[in-house]
Amino acid sequence: MVRKATAKKSSDRKSYELFSRNTQAFIYNMQVNATQRMLDFDYSSRRETPSVAAIVNPTGSESLQKFFFGPKEILIPAYKSLARAAEKHRNVDVLISFASFRSAAQSAEEAFEIKQIKTIVLIAEGVPERRMRELNVKAKRLGKVIIGPATVGGIKAGAFKIGNTAGTIENIIESKLHRPGSVGFVSKSGGLSNEAYNIIARNTDGLYEGIAIGGDKYPGSSLLDHLLRYEKNPAVKMLVCLGEVGGTDEYEIVDALNKKKIKKPIVMWVTGTCAKAFKTEVQFGHAGAKADAEAETADAKNAALKKAGAIVPGSFDDYGDRIRETYKKLTTQGVIKPVPEVDPPDVPLDMKKALAEGMVRRPASFISTISDDRGEELMYGKFSISQVFKQDIGVGGVLSILWFKKLLPEYATKFIDMVIMVTADHGPAVSGAHNTIVATRAGKDLLSSLVSGLLCIGPRFGGALDGAAMHFSDAYDRGLSPLEFVNSMKLKGVNIQGIGHRIKSIHNPDMRVTIIKNYVKKHFKNTELLDYALKVEQITTGKRDNLILNVDGCIGICFVDLLRSEFSKEEADEYIKMGALNGLFVLGRSIGFMGHYLDQKRLKQGLYRHPWEDIAYME
Repeated sequence: MVRKATAKKSSDRKSYELFSRNTQAFIYNMQVNATQRMLDFDYSSRRETPSVAAIVNPTGSESLQKFFFGPKEILIPAYKSLARAAEKHRNVDVLISFASFRSAAQSAEEAFEIKQIKTIVLIAEGVPERRMRELNVKAKRLGKVIIGPATVGGIKAGAFKIGNTAGTIENIIESKLHRPGSVGFVSKSGGLSNEAYNIIARNTDGLYEGIAIGGDKYPGSSLLDHLLRYEKNPAVKMLVCLGEVGGTDEYEIVDALNKKKIKKPIVMWVTGTCAKAFKTEVQFGHAGAKADAEAETADAKNAALKKAGAIVPGSFDDYGDRIRETYKKLTTQGVIKPVPEVDPPDVPLDMKKALAEGMVRRPASFISTISDDRGEELMYGKFSISQVFKQDIGVGGVLSILWFKKLLPEYATKFIDMVIMVTADHGPAVSGAHNTIVATRAGKDLLSSLVSGLLCIGPRFGGALDGAAMHFSDAYDRGLSPLEFVNSMKLKGVNIQGIGHRIKSIHNPDMRVTIIKNYVKKHFKNTELLDYALKVEQITTGKRDNLILNVDGCIGICFVDLLRSEFSKEEADEYIKMGALNGLFVLGRSIGFMGHYLDQKRLKQGLYRHPWEDIAYME
């Protein structure tokens, strides 16, 4: 099944909220594992809508990718560009970019150009510092939030998870991240964030939201940016933060505490106090984790935070104790009412692990989005077979559902019926019918005889539908006048497909063309291409009276008008390229070829009562 976007718009959220249970994101680059982990989190959190709306895969092609949403498989679209994805999913306001350090900044620049994208997560490490400083300035000017680079992301408990944040689904459940708690957390380190979520779960009612801003020297958002968001959020009752040696970001928090911008209790520890045990300067794992001055050391920062009113433990070993004490104090005061525990639904195990444990979920071998016979009734798209007959949509209606994935209006389904009727047969002398007859007379079975005829369909037999549609629509779309079109084809030495008949002429018109033209003129919403073709016919018949718009050309051209009335031009052109028009010819001629097969069988078995009245000719 394809999951449609139903999330609320970002404007429905408060300014201090980056994510909600309705948030959907684009994943930049094909990250199968990270996407599946997000979907597993969604399911365990009982989200109704998957948090991944689409994948942006610049080096791939547009496609549908299979993933699990709980026990069911869903299809998530992949697009070549972020702009294309945004056009198709206008509710999405988060980009999670797994682009490499070489192209991470470029992906952010693309997101800047799209108004609906409000939050950009850059996972990559090693993004050039100059580029990040430029991006940060531009992001603030545009009112966008950057998380990262060099980040694992973040998580809003029970609502939205970024990529691989918080690890496996087992760890997520163990850390109570499937439902919201009361604690707002922010850190530079992704690894320590995951550890902190577990500490918070053991000592409080759980996390409300946690963000890892990333360990690079110039992150897109600071520790203070997120703490101030939590300060404004009434659902967050206490703050927990982890800083690290190097830089001066923690002094922004000191300043905010002194100015009473942060009033909620905050438990904070700056890691890296062990640096003083080394005789030489220490560079920790992150690019910004290096003290170039005494003020940038972890000890200096911890002292300043404690003086400003933060709850600072004696060491990281005491971190959980201070968090627990603060939480209990708030519950005693009635500030926090503990969140009740919620049993999450079980996320099925994947194949390898499930086989070992006796539980299996297996992806489908084939994808089909047009019909389904697994329920109580056979489904054609969204229509049960009983609805198909109740609404009397006919063969044209069934074809429109199965071919175009929606029930076209009545005028269109009747036109499809008409096309099948007029293409059913063209006499025994054409190549397809001839082959069917020869194969039947040779004693071949029904299927072999029918295929023998169908294999003749191609550029010289039946291809005029596709050819006419492409020739005329290309000329019309390029703005060529009818005369310019005719002259250009003459210069190329190419016959205009859909023009010309061996027998019929302007003085002896083909009644099939007349019937189709009259119907289309009366019922179609738009006849631009047919009108254009008729003007071309006026020019060609001026040269020779049998250079008329023939039945194949008329059908192909009118069908383009139909498709462009019911679909976008791009979708209509894609159906033509896929061979939908030739498919109509194949379907119609199958009826005629079947008739020739049965006719030959009757002749051989003497089933005609008056054979002298039923003679057809072959040249």
